[in-house]
Amino acid sequence: MACAKGRVFRPALKPEVAVMIPVTRRIVLEDDEIEESFIRASGPGGQNVNKVSTAVQIRFNAHASPALPDDVFERLVRIAGKRMTREGVIIITAQRYRSQERNREDAINRLVEMIQEAAVRPTVRRETKPTYGSKQRRLASKAKKSAVKSLRQNKPGFD
Repeated sequence: MACAKGRVFRPALKPEVAVMIPVTRRIVLEDDEIEESFIRASGPGGQNVNKVSTAVQIRFNAHASPALPDDVFERLVRIAGKRMTREGVIIITAQRYRSQERNREDAINRLVEMIQEAAVRPTVRRETKPTYGSKQRRLASKAKKSAVKSLRQNKPGFD
């Protein structure tokens, strides 16, 4: 293709590819599911802190995410707590570092850790019966306490 000035127009060799964020073997988030906005940080930065927006606030719509199964979403609601809105959007603000890129990585890592924690199914407690030995020890200690208490009573004829 030629432009008006006779130059050849070449499209970019690398098309925009959605970056995948691995969470677990089953759960992979797409980069376009996470919205980023950069804000001014209150942390370290010296004079730079008043000029550059280094803090990052990421928003992840967990309710609408196709990558999250229902059971993981339910546990994520409990884990996220006040970081999740009523609509199911998780908001994480990172301002620990002086650069946007490191704060962005920190926020995404915190989101991934939260989802990894929610992806672990809790183990179901199976009820067990007490062993024969534990029953015998319990009964022996009860008998001993009973004997001690019976010695504390005032018996008739011991005045």
